[in-house]
Amino acid sequence: MPTVFILNGPNLNLLGVREPATYGYDTLADVEQRCLVRAQALDLAIDFRQTNHEGQMVDWIQEARESADGIVLNAGALTHTSVAVHDALKAADLPVIEVHLSNIFRRESFRHLSYVSLAADGGIFGLGPQGYELALEAMAALIEAAAGEGPR
Repeated sequence: MPTVFILNGPNLNLLGVREPATYGYDTLADVEQRCLVRAQALDLAIDFRQTNHEGQMVDWIQEARESADGIVLNAGALTHTSVAVHDALKAADLPVIEVHLSNIFRRESFRHLSYVSLAADGGIFGLGPQGYELALEAMAALIEAAAGEGPR
């Protein structure tokens, strides 16, 4: 069964209490539960994690290179600041789907730049927690396509 790392960046541990008008009332545990249900239906295993630390995120992306078949990433604010996360994603050589609960392109201009997008196969923005489920569907298709084509 293919494994997908679902990695979450800074402040996502505060979902449900931080700016609910922007991010909604679901907690990160709620999002994880939705992902578990969707992954099971797609015959995927998931490893769901959250960190507030850039170096930890880079370590997890590097770990995914050896332990996962794809990465779903909501890097939070690291999206807009971290060349290190970008470089780790490029080095991982795995399918990557970027997810954001809000539409980063309808927010402050500093959020419009995504270093993650430069390394991702696709992105889902502004659909709230459902975006994670859609990302898993897209990831399942990418993994299936890669299995038929050989290495990326």
